[in-house]
Amino acid sequence: QVQVVESGGGLVQAGGSLRLSCTASGLTFDEYGLGWFRQAPGKEREGVSCISRSGGKIYYADSVKGRFTISRDNAKNTLYLQMNSLEPEDTAMYYCAARRASGSWCYVNLYDYWGQGTQVTVSS
Repeated sequence: QVQVVESGGGLVQAGGSLRLSCTASGLTFDEYGLGWFRQAPGKEREGVSCISRSGGKIYYADSVKGRFTISRDNAKNTLYLQMNSLEPEDTAMYYCAARRASGSWCYVNLYDYWGQGTQVTVSS
């Protein structure tokens, strides 16, 4: 059974930083493309950043480019999202997801396995 678990969310002031982590079990980690998605109240879930199986291909949403960094450690079955210069607009539930395919496509409907999410709240 596949399990995806996020951690690292919290409350931070604008300009601060957080690092999200995601572990996945029940799958062969390096066979899966991975992504971070977020959903704010009243809005659709959107792709924030996605990474290919090897880490060689990465996508960032325009809204986070230059502020967020995605990375993965296949030896530890862990995905990370380093978030710097956080803004109130980054407030959302952040989800980790996995898809058994190559590439860094970052569309919600392409991903097969999802975690329960971790809340990120940025105060102004």
